[in-house]
Amino acid sequence: MRVPKLVGLMAMDAREAAKSHGLSLSAPDRPDFHLTVVDYVVRQYPQPGAEVPRDSMVYIWFDFGEGEGGGGVREPRIPRPPSGGMERELDEPGDPYPVVSSA
Repeated sequence: MRVPKLVGLMAMDAREAAKSHGLSLSAPDRPDFHLTVVDYVVRQYPQPGAEVPRDSMVYIWFDFGEGEGGGGVREPRIPRPPSGGMERELDEPGDPYPVVSSA
């Protein structure tokens, strides 16, 4: 049996998806998980698509762990992507060397 993707689902939808696949859910960060309704799943283990026996336990979390935040990465990443590509698809306004296409 394959584990369904639960990340992004509301708690009540995650419970239904797990039940329909014959799996049990546990939420270590929510002792009141059975009462949780509209919070969204942000992590799960095992990962979606993993093969597990029927009645296996799938762990889900509704909060990011300490230091994980979730706001995304804002600093520039090194190495930068190569130049060209989409930037050179169209001519820049006032470009003295326009791109010539054979099409």
